[in-house]
Amino acid sequence: MFLENTVNHKEQFGWIEVICGSMFSGKTEELIRRLKRAQFAKQKVEIFKPAIDTRYHDEMVVSHDSNEIRSTPVPAAANIALLAQGCDVVGIDEAQFFDDEIVKICNDLANSGIRVIVAGLDMDFKGNPFGPMPALMATAEYVTKVHAVCTRTGNLANYSYRKTDNDNLVLLGETEEYEPLSRAAYYQAMRKGHEQPEEEDSTTSNKQ
Repeated sequence: MFLENTVNHKEQFGWIEVICGSMFSGKTEELIRRLKRAQFAKQKVEIFKPAIDTRYHDEMVVSHDSNEIRSTPVPAAANIALLAQGCDVVGIDEAQFFDDEIVKICNDLANSGIRVIVAGLDMDFKGNPFGPMPALMATAEYVTKVHAVCTRTGNLANYSYRKTDNDNLVLLGETEEYEPLSRAAYYQAMRKGHEQPEEEDSTTSNKQ
């Protein structure tokens, strides 16, 4: 369970919180919850997301459950440093899509006394650490890993399985393109995916 930092409030300090997990695990929902609490406390809050993420809305950060909060789309991490001056809290959604400079910017903001809350996928569809997320998790004071429910087994899911044949690292999508899977279900699905071409080749050779 996450608890806000409660040490010496006379000292000017900040920190980084990372919310990570698979698709459909509630990352954005948790990000919005924390940011709205800060807004309720009359803190100055700014929220950023990558400009390429237009799945639900051009400017709003929207969770899969349709919870939303207004944000500023930015094309690169450098824009965040320029726009976040004077804030108490900075929220960043879909951090895996930003360039590696996001790590330095988040740490610079925290070092200047800002609370930075970052949400993003910790692994890509191939099961590899995604973009700057590992470095953000390593330098954060707090890391919360949330889980989805596996669509095939009902167990906790921490993998985002891509159901389409597209091999691009960045592919925005929803339930038509992705499903959350447990470790066992994910590797079974990946193994079957790798076996299909071999089966097709053998069928073709038999016909010839």
